[in-house]
Amino acid sequence: MFEEESLVSNLVPAVEQQMESDQTPFVKKTYDRLVESGEEEGEAKLLIALCLADESNRMFIDKRDFDLKRYQELLERLPEVPE
Repeated sequence: MFEEESLVSNLVPAVEQQMESDQTPFVKKTYDRLVESGEEEGEAKLLIALCLADESNRMFIDKRDFDLKRYQELLERLPEVPE
């Protein structure tokens, strides 16, 4: 589990970039929603990174392009984490 947690935490810089990007406004919206609902800032970023990791993993397993719609749907479900 430690290795998995480390991989997710390594995605936090990517999440921070997405929060600033005009291409992915839904990431900042998700972050704001999580923080407003009581999540700590770092935890909110980790939750988003978990969704990014999940979609990246599915992309690799299914040998397909990144599915932005699926990623957005995962974010909408937070704080429920992907299984």
